[in-house]
Amino acid sequence: MRQAQPAILALFGATGDLAKRKLIPALYDLHRKGALPRPFLILGLGRKPVSDADFAAQAGAALARFGAGGEELRDVEPFTRLFRYQQLDPADSQAYAALAERMATLWEESRMETRNALFYLALPPSLYAPTADGLHAVGLADQSDGWRRMIVEKPFGEDLASGVALNRNLLERFEERQIYRIDHYLGKETVQNILALRFANAIFEPVWNRSHISHLEVTAAETIGVEDRGGYFDGAGILRDMVQNHLLQVLATVTMEPPVAFDAAAVRNETAKVLQSLRPITAENIHEHVVRGQYLSANVRGDDLAAYRDEGGVAPESRTETFVAIRAHIDNWRWGGIPIYIRSGKRLPTRVTEVAVHFRQPPHQFFQRADGAAPGANRLIIRIQPDEGILVEFGLKTPAAGFQIQNVGMDFHYSDLGESPIPSAYERLLLDGLLGDATLFARSDAVEWGWRFVQPILDAWATDPEIPLYGYPAGTWGPPETKTLFKEGGEFRYPCRNLTTDGGYCAL
Repeated sequence: MRQAQPAILALFGATGDLAKRKLIPALYDLHRKGALPRPFLILGLGRKPVSDADFAAQAGAALARFGAGGEELRDVEPFTRLFRYQQLDPADSQAYAALAERMATLWEESRMETRNALFYLALPPSLYAPTADGLHAVGLADQSDGWRRMIVEKPFGEDLASGVALNRNLLERFEERQIYRIDHYLGKETVQNILALRFANAIFEPVWNRSHISHLEVTAAETIGVEDRGGYFDGAGILRDMVQNHLLQVLATVTMEPPVAFDAAAVRNETAKVLQSLRPITAENIHEHVVRGQYLSANVRGDDLAAYRDEGGVAPESRTETFVAIRAHIDNWRWGGIPIYIRSGKRLPTRVTEVAVHFRQPPHQFFQRADGAAPGANRLIIRIQPDEGILVEFGLKTPAAGFQIQNVGMDFHYSDLGESPIPSAYERLLLDGLLGDATLFARSDAVEWGWRFVQPILDAWATDPEIPLYGYPAGTWGPPETKTLFKEGGEFRYPCRNLTTDGGYCAL
């Protein structure tokens, strides 16, 4: 494992939920594996007045509640010794001089020869620009005496205009190579393995094109509703919350051209080209390409679930979508004419995220199944979560006289690698930030191309009241009208081998 250079991680929003649930446990896992640099300090920043000792104790409490991924906690005290705290209001431009002084003292006390710093902005997006301004004003963006990097969380704007403005504001203070826009989906091991699956194996790349693939699916389903995020979600919707960032980045990874080298610049060049090649959906054809829905009340496995409009923080007449399905196209030589189906929603029957690659049928079919129908087409399923793995479906002769065909599968499950637990997405991305590897982080042009694809859909919804918002009962797969996106009577793949009515673990 590569070792990062000594540095200070300055964690804005250090007492918030993201830090406690995700970032501190991920840092602990890196510490336990010996992957953190030495020396290394974690400087928590927040509005609350907290001492160094109290912040270290809070970090230990967060680990006890959220950390270790089910494994026994050990060496917690050496880990919590890394923690320091500085009270800071990120909106107060006068507070950054004290931060610069504190960091200078910590660099000196820890004997770091170069003054490296990774700034993690676990903050609302409205504070990104003021934080970048404050850091720049006191010289903390300057790299003359060490590298300085900044990680920002999604959402990267709330529409195209705000996304462009946010990029412009950040780039006025930091260089593009210093800005790491984190999308935790890209940190998932199974998403990273899409690149290995495609480019490390000669059997897939020759057929990874329009000549051999009939269509693609990308699904991200959740069983939960909006929970305590009703106020935020009602101003966002599933298209902004899931599709514009997570699912378009996954799609770009699946469909990108081979990069000229496996480095951040080359890989991100290719993913940006895919997003640039997405065919715009217009107000004139949105009815043919997009179906949106909103969950209704239902009794699901004995639980009475509220309708979306009855959730806390949601407007009584809200028209915010909790489900969206899209038929998209990538207009380039590899994928021209191939439909790509994207769906995401809340209060669906199970939690699952996957990519399904549907191959074409042979040009002339000799065989049939026992029921007389043609054998199913070959499929490659990339399961991102849960039951992470890869499944290949193909047809073989049924053991008996004749040549009846049945579908069989070859599968790989990450759980089979018991000695190699899957690292969390934040663990991988934090380490990459410390190492200066931006491969799995979104670049400004990719963010803007993603917004350029979804913005016409948002505009059409906002201006045309005739575009339907379909209701669907909680615990179902969204509006039945979703099937109208498919030609010749197709539909989304049913993703769970085991799931019937229990709504539990979705096995690949």
